[in-house]
Amino acid sequence: MERDITIFPSRDLRKIIYLERSFQIMTDKVLVKWHGHACFTLDFGKKVVVDPFITGNPSAKIKKEDIKADLVVVTHGHSDHVGDSVYIAKKNGVPLVTMVELAWILEEENKDLNAIGINYSGNTKVDGIKVSAVLATHSSGYNGKYAGGPTGMIIENGVSVYHAGDTGVFKDMELIGEMYHPDVALLPIGGHYTMSPHEAAIAAGMIKAPAVVPMHYNTFDLIKQDPAEFKKEAEENHKVKVSIMKVEEELSFDKARH
Repeated sequence: MERDITIFPSRDLRKIIYLERSFQIMTDKVLVKWHGHACFTLDFGKKVVVDPFITGNPSAKIKKEDIKADLVVVTHGHSDHVGDSVYIAKKNGVPLVTMVELAWILEEENKDLNAIGINYSGNTKVDGIKVSAVLATHSSGYNGKYAGGPTGMIIENGVSVYHAGDTGVFKDMELIGEMYHPDVALLPIGGHYTMSPHEAAIAAGMIKAPAVVPMHYNTFDLIKQDPAEFKKEAEENHKVKVSIMKVEEELSFDKARH
């Protein structure tokens, strides 16, 4: 009788299945694409879209209809971060992860949205991708409603990415670095609403991620900055590697050995 290996796979086949699944769950690199402002696609094999402010973003070069996602993450309730998140999550049929109060608001307004709410030090896993909420020193509101606290998000699937959201510099960034060991840190440098290049360089030194990417600058006149100033100070004074990205540029970052 012929053996049905789909029901009783051989040991070798089970190893292949296990290795394939393991590769899907844990990766040793991430592709990071910047869509302008604070919006990124993090490609671990599964695509995570963070803070997709596309419509109304003068620096955006992609249409919201063209964004592909397996998960959407939003750091806080301001319109330049919520952006097109609901549209993208619904169009792709994927969950949206954010602070719990903002998740409640978005689900209340969009009945067919799958919003997953987390809080500080809390986390959730979607298709093997772990998302943890960490502190950010900022504010958060959505259409005049209280949207919970602002967050940074640690997004990891073998490689760990720290998206700081909108934030000022604060001492507990050292603790975030010690606890989560981010391989890549995405830091705002625009000033006015967030850290300046000088403050962001200090933050990079505290976090100690081996790779740092500046964001949230030059979208509007109020946040005009020269990222080269940030790069110079961060690299010379804090010994981190800064990559200044162009909009729609994609870079590959490896997992660092901790």
